[in-house]
Amino acid sequence: MSGILGGLIGSFATASTSSYESIATYNGTGSSATITFSSIPSTYKHLQLRMIIKGTTTLGGYANLCKIALNSDTTATNYYNHYLLGDGSSASANSGNTNAAWALVSAGSASSANGAYSATVLDLLDYANTNKNKTMRALTGIDTNGGGGIILGSILWSDTSAISSITISNTDTVYFGNFTTGSSFALYGIKG
Repeated sequence: MSGILGGLIGSFATASTSSYESIATYNGTGSSATITFSSIPSTYKHLQLRMIIKGTTTLGGYANLCKIALNSDTTATNYYNHYLLGDGSSASANSGNTNAAWALVSAGSASSANGAYSATVLDLLDYANTNKNKTMRALTGIDTNGGGGIILGSILWSDTSAISSITISNTDTVYFGNFTTGSSFALYGIKG
């Protein structure tokens, strides 16, 4: 490829798969709505959390959102989020002081526990840098065989502490239940 376009494409570096190192993985138990990664080393540039999740109830629906607590901080006003939500027929946007707005959770239909799983990738940028507040970005989506949704979101945590633990919790255990045994959570460190 030649010319300006070739020069632009050639100037971008691609991430190597060896840039990611597995830190820890967990699976849902079916009896808990919370997953915690603790003792996270501060030896990486960024963190990435990959999740495939579903709730255990059979009430149907997929609009529930997960919460994140960094270093056990559950004070919602310490978090600020923005997100865009699209469902194929409409789009919406929202923002606010809350730590819940970044990962969709589905529940099975009323006739079946086999609801759809959602997939989420959450990046925690400069997580060990003690000179800045922490920012996160997330992409999450779900396909319910004719329906579904996708969210692009960002979260600010107003704290300069290095992140040493991450807790993910389902915000509505009555309607969506706990994380199913098929739910999976994987934390990766990204080298600088």
